[in-house]
Amino acid sequence: MPVVFVAASKLPTPFATFTMNGFLEEATGREHVVLSLGDFTDGAPVLGRVHSECLTGDALFSQRCDCGSQLEAAMRAIAREGRGVLLYLRQEGRGIGLMNKIRAYELQDGGADTVEANERLGFAADQRDYAICLPMLEYLGVKSLRLMTNNPRKVKALTEMGITVAERVPLHTGQNPHNKLYLATKASKLDHMMGNEHQGEVDRA
Repeated sequence: MPVVFVAASKLPTPFATFTMNGFLEEATGREHVVLSLGDFTDGAPVLGRVHSECLTGDALFSQRCDCGSQLEAAMRAIAREGRGVLLYLRQEGRGIGLMNKIRAYELQDGGADTVEANERLGFAADQRDYAICLPMLEYLGVKSLRLMTNNPRKVKALTEMGITVAERVPLHTGQNPHNKLYLATKASKLDHMMGNEHQGEVDRA
């Protein structure tokens, strides 16, 4: 899956001034971004996150998910470390796109959980493809990650493509009354490692 580097610029944020690296996925026309900070030439594992686009959570402050909180927490963690990468992948709604995500939300308003809603629309529970991560990480010279994620499927996908995941760093944030079922479903049906604070909700999901 060809992904080509396009350009890089500085991106000042409240947390740090990152380098914003733009990449184009030629087969689909999707545009992806990697925020990088610090020097990776020593070969040591790099603190990183693979974050899939979530317009509602990342930009519109939705409390239906934990995506926006995870994005902010990851950027803060990289800034504190002074070194890291955040891959922002344009794979909205676990790969189904924004309009279908809104359709899935409509089904969830009627009682479906996040997995059931995707499946009723004819999609897999999770359609994301992490193969696009490899050329972006290779371009930046990153071979080993301390990966901020609760999703073991990300760890498996990156490991299978040759990226060393030296450590999985839990990212538990953004819990609120509106996303209890969502988080419980991610744990019970998508194998996310949500921590003991969600166990009661997982048991009821």
